[in-house]
Amino acid sequence: MAATQFSGGSVSNGIASRVAKSNQTTEKYKPISLVRRVGDSGKLFALNRQNLGHVHVAGGCNLSGRHRLSLKPVVTHRRKKGFPVVGNQWSSDSGVGSSEVEERLVLQEENSLNGGGNGAPELAEFPSSRSNSPDVKREILMLSIPAFAGQALDPLAQLMETAYIGRLGSLELGSAGVSVNIFNYISKLFNIPLLSVATSFVAEDIAKNENNPSASEKLSLEDSGNGRPFNEVAERKQLPSVSTALLLAVMIGIVEALALSFGSGLFLNIMGISSDSPMRVPAQHFLSLRALGAPAVVVSLALQGVFRGFKDTKTPVLCIGIGNLLAVVLFPILMYSFQLGATGAALSTVMSQYIITFLMLWSLNKRAILLPPKMGSLQFRGYIKSGGFLLGRTLAVLTTMTLGTSMAARQGPVAMAAHQICIQVWLAVSLLVDALGASAQALTASYLSKGDHKTVKEIVHYVLKVGLLTGLSLSAILGVSFGSLASLFTKDAEVLGIVGTGVLFVSASQPLNALAYVFDGLHYGVSDFAYAARAMMVVGAISSAFLLYAPSFIGLPGVWLGLTLFMGLRVVAGFYRLLSKNGPWWFLHSGFQSFELAS
Repeated sequence: MAATQFSGGSVSNGIASRVAKSNQTTEKYKPISLVRRVGDSGKLFALNRQNLGHVHVAGGCNLSGRHRLSLKPVVTHRRKKGFPVVGNQWSSDSGVGSSEVEERLVLQEENSLNGGGNGAPELAEFPSSRSNSPDVKREILMLSIPAFAGQALDPLAQLMETAYIGRLGSLELGSAGVSVNIFNYISKLFNIPLLSVATSFVAEDIAKNENNPSASEKLSLEDSGNGRPFNEVAERKQLPSVSTALLLAVMIGIVEALALSFGSGLFLNIMGISSDSPMRVPAQHFLSLRALGAPAVVVSLALQGVFRGFKDTKTPVLCIGIGNLLAVVLFPILMYSFQLGATGAALSTVMSQYIITFLMLWSLNKRAILLPPKMGSLQFRGYIKSGGFLLGRTLAVLTTMTLGTSMAARQGPVAMAAHQICIQVWLAVSLLVDALGASAQALTASYLSKGDHKTVKEIVHYVLKVGLLTGLSLSAILGVSFGSLASLFTKDAEVLGIVGTGVLFVSASQPLNALAYVFDGLHYGVSDFAYAARAMMVVGAISSAFLLYAPSFIGLPGVWLGLTLFMGLRVVAGFYRLLSKNGPWWFLHSGFQSFELAS
């Protein structure tokens, strides 16, 4: 840190006399230190008034024009990161205007601030209680930890469902696995784009409202985020992005339910489950039941996107936790007590999905107006344009994943059951990192709307480091525990034997999975939906070509190698975009302007 030297001889006698007069005036009052926060430094510095004497601080005081000119040659330095710029405010008797000071903090002066008497003012450094630059790491952690829990709840419930169905036999497990993959394909085809677009649009709406708050607002939207009770929110907000997301979700959910119900036979044919397959009848029945929950799934995911835009990841966790707990309780009751088998598992999941949706709607209604005052205020055009790109991207992702499942199903019921266990664990664990990507998306969209490129740059560097570290940790944990974990899903020795060969696939690919999900969040945060779609289509085409041919030569490991290739190419595409100087990440390669602080 540069040292600032002050010389008493450099100040005119006229200024000294005025300061002496000011000191006599203020001796009646309790000594205080006035400090000013300037620039990007996250620290404040207290100025010891007792040692000020006849010395001014150049660069922070708002002196008269004549005095400023006399002091200008004394101290001139360039601000660097972390360099404290000291400011002092005097009374009007010292010729200083208080209206020009940006921010000040009044503190009790302590004896510990008194130092040597070398004629220079003493600087005592202490932490700032409110920093100009946001604490990005804390914000990401505060958003990611609840989101991490939320991402864990759904996969855990699915794993519990898989475990209960697996105890019914390999045929039931394989047929349910095919049905679940079809359901995920159709339901996520539209609601994943809706979730991602809603997060960015709501975050941008909130940022714009914060920059132009109405006079009637008592509390900002940011203050009603994570951890803040809803009853402290002064008024419900009217955000077109919220109403648009909900109306689109309802319409899409109804269409998906009809498609899954009436097209179940067609979808099973596409998956390679012919009418004479032993999996055909149980799979079609299971899929028809799960179709009843499609509207709830779409709306609940759209609501999660809305809450992420509010920088609130706690509320969805509570709602998802309650709903999934209900499902876990109902699984054994309906499946075994009522002897409904796989049908009981499907009904338990559907009921939990509607409970989750109702709870989130009830919570959101306390802070936002759900329906718009008029249809003209809806943002259908923006959603459809951005969602159209992500629809193509999601189609590429789901096509590749479903092709992998289809190729595994062609290996037979036992191989399909083993693949279902591996893919469920693989997705459940890797999707946990999606919480980090979702947090990065919300913060990136918010700060980019405010033009704060420096903070966005810090977000990018931090989430990539955390994502890689998380992926490596998950890889090590799964490498050690996957063998024992697989036995929770089935006791079939033949299935477990095949599952054992998938340990490398499930564990070693976790770092790639983690980085891929983080890159998705970053690209969505800057609304780079067009590139995300085009890149995913290319990656999906390459991976699908591999999946079409590799399993015919090496069997089920060919499916797992194809999925690993798929995630690896996603990471390559993400890095390529980030390193491009012409895209939306141009500011990552541009130095921030240094400002010279001269009085």
